[in-house]
Amino acid sequence: MRPNTLRTLALAVLSFAAGSLLTARLMKTNQVQAQSNRVFELRVYHANPGRLGALSARFRDETIKLFNKHGLTSVAYWTPADSPASDNTLIYILAHPSREAAKANWAAFQNDPDWKAVQQRTEADGRMVDHIDSTYMNPTDYSPMK
Repeated sequence: MRPNTLRTLALAVLSFAAGSLLTARLMKTNQVQAQSNRVFELRVYHANPGRLGALSARFRDETIKLFNKHGLTSVAYWTPADSPASDNTLIYILAHPSREAAKANWAAFQNDPDWKAVQQRTEADGRMVDHIDSTYMNPTDYSPMK
């Protein structure tokens, strides 16, 4: 190989390496983990006797659509496997961007004329729910869902 070719090749390799190091240095970013105020809400509905089927149908057919409209994000819904809780209990979890968002979204949902119409129509023969337990939960640092 001729000396000029060797020098040109060495200069090209050196330039490439220097450019790569400079680019890597300029492109280096610190890992940033976004702070999140996301909360989950565990809700347990205790249905009046004989009303769990109607309550589940209302959730399946109407309530969840209205939840979506108002930013109330469903995670999952359950009924207990064993009696007596399986006779009258509906359990579900919602995800909210924050406690403040949860409060605002719940207020919008409860004041929605469509929800009021659904509630009035489906409870014409009596209230479906005796009482509701609600618990807001923060994910732990080791939780797979955040």
